[in-house]
Amino acid sequence: MDINYKLGNRIRELRTNRGWSQEVLSFEAEINKNYISDLERGTRNPTVKIIARIANAFQVEIGFLFSEEKENQIEKSEVI
Repeated sequence: MDINYKLGNRIRELRTNRGWSQEVLSFEAEINKNYISDLERGTRNPTVKIIARIANAFQVEIGFLFSEEKENQIEKSEVI
């Protein structure tokens, strides 16, 4: 699977898990809503700066956007 497609799916997953619209994410990450839509479809090749803004908006590490680990798994492991 293409890395942009995987990243897009991950962004969509994190966004929907929070109950955010694309508009909310675009506001939080200071990125155009249409660009968010393109990212989620895997049709954009984002820069590191864009990826960092998205990670910051979700309050996760950049690497988490590329991992297959679920958010609740991390929260549980941090408690231990």
